[in-house]
Amino acid sequence: MNPTVDIIYQYFPNLTEVQKTQFAQLAELYPFWNNQINVISRKDVESLYLHHVLHSLGIAKYAMTFAPGTRILDVGTGGGFPGIPLAILFPEVKFHLVDSIGKKIKVVREVAAALGLQNVEADHIRAEQLDDKYDFVVSRAVTRLADFAPWIRNKFLKQDKNGIPNGILYLKGGDLAEEIKESRLKAELHPLSNYFKEDFFETKFVVYVPM
Repeated sequence: MNPTVDIIYQYFPNLTEVQKTQFAQLAELYPFWNNQINVISRKDVESLYLHHVLHSLGIAKYAMTFAPGTRILDVGTGGGFPGIPLAILFPEVKFHLVDSIGKKIKVVREVAAALGLQNVEADHIRAEQLDDKYDFVVSRAVTRLADFAPWIRNKFLKQDKNGIPNGILYLKGGDLAEEIKESRLKAELHPLSNYFKEDFFETKFVVYVPM
């Protein structure tokens, strides 16, 4: 049996009624848009809440909270992960979701509009082409860290305003020791199994890199 939106309510019990409604809407919005523009593998749509929404919110479990006005860039967002779930959870944080594939950004914009998210901006652009600066860069395993870091190295605001210093919050799975060594980054691994009990999260991490 695939988890429903209740799994989100279980792990995030302090949601407002608006947030609960927005999370519930994802169950209709993603299958609808995925039938037109494939942003999630067809067989994985049934596991939307476990594999995509809750996985995205692993960043929130580690970071705990973000100060109002924090600026977060989601690189290679695909259909809006992790940016859309995080934007629902943190309505006072500004999210900029970017992807090099235009049709995926169309889905992000449609989903954000249907949810009434005023804190989401979505653009068809590569991260390295951006001039803006952010507190955090988030992403979900778009490439190896050694390749990812140069894209966003100069994208960070100097002033920290959150509980953790500005940096990368990267969702990745598997044995990451070699990849982190290759990247030469001072990365911290935070197992998602610390926060979620489902087997899916046993080999998945938030990789935090202060920048």
